[in-house]
Amino acid sequence: MNTGIIVAAGKGIRMNQKDRKQYIPMKGLPIISHTLKAFDSCEIIDDILLVIPEQDFDYCRKQILTSVDVRKKLELVAGGPERQDSVYNGLSAMRDPHGIAVIHDGVRPFVNVDVLAACVKTAAVKGACILGMPVSDTMKRVNSEGFIEETLDRNTLWTAQTPQAFQYAIIKEAHDKARIDGIRGTDDALLVERLGYKVDIIEGSRFNIKITTPEDLQLADAVFQLFQSE
Repeated sequence: MNTGIIVAAGKGIRMNQKDRKQYIPMKGLPIISHTLKAFDSCEIIDDILLVIPEQDFDYCRKQILTSVDVRKKLELVAGGPERQDSVYNGLSAMRDPHGIAVIHDGVRPFVNVDVLAACVKTAAVKGACILGMPVSDTMKRVNSEGFIEETLDRNTLWTAQTPQAFQYAIIKEAHDKARIDGIRGTDDALLVERLGYKVDIIEGSRFNIKITTPEDLQLADAVFQLFQSE
């Protein structure tokens, strides 16, 4: 079973709005509703775990889930203090210990369904796969004083995106070990990498943006307009 774990438990401090960023309206629907629609339309996804703050359960049932017709089985899971804790709670709620966990940021509403499916299929064969994009800008390593220390070879650099898909046994082991060791990773792939597992990466899309700031909302509006014109 392939389970989508959509993580939407953040406070959205950088958005500078009273509503959590995942609930901000975008073209008539909350951002998280657009993300749910993408996962619901992907045939390879069997069920969905939506990880949100526990105090938002009632609001989500009345305001979010009624705004989008989700056909797949969907369960609400209480988030944790930080994203890594929320992902762990989602993993703990998975019913199939032999399945694929497909971890995705709730505020990435423009994930391509075909690429999402490719990521899941790759993880099923290779154990772990994430979406990403090759870096196109020149990358500099900067020290704590603000001076450039090194210009990196951008031909070997990618920016990581979600979804990130893993065989359940691998990602659960990685999270369990991180909790024991007190490790906080910037993404789930990092936790898997540190155990020595190989993580495949396939090209996502530059439109697969993560909406975290007011500027991102403006960019998302432009992306939405582009998608509608196609």
